Amino acid sequence: MKPTTNDTLRTWRDNIPVTALYTAGLGGTIFLQALKERGQLVGTRCPTCQRTYLPAQQFCERCFAELTEQVRVKSKGEVVSFTQAHYDRDDNRLPAPITVAAVRLDGADTVLIHYLLRTPKPRIGARVRVLLKPKAKRTGSILDIAGFVPA
Repeated sequence: MKPTTNDTLRTWRDNIPVTALYTAGLGGTIFLQALKERGQLVGTRCPTCQRTYLPAQQFCERCFAELTEQVRVKSKGEVVSFTQAHYDRDDNRLPAPITVAAVRLDGADTVLIHYLLRTPKPRIGARVRVLLKPKAKRTGSILDIAGFVPA
């Protein structure tokens, strides 16, 4: 056991056998089906404030309007933020850093977060594009996107 700074509390590593079922919801289902079946990025647009959400959502976060208009979003966009991980979740050093970026794709008002690939020196403002897995390997998951690569 590794004691924490408080001698009355202690931590230890172990596994907890937990399973969970994540449901994508209506908006997520629209997004994931379009991604898997057609290789398209589909969002929803708010009829009131005209904000375009990607991935698609059912309700607007700003005005709570129901989002029924589906819109295709372009596969290219701009890096607005990124981070690099040098350790995995078990505190093991990775062979190479993993970069994760928040990208605002052209036509969307929100960001999509995913791996940034093939970019030795990431920078905010860089233009990138979505790299999809081949259709035969898509499963209806966010991982149908391999990541972002330089545009």
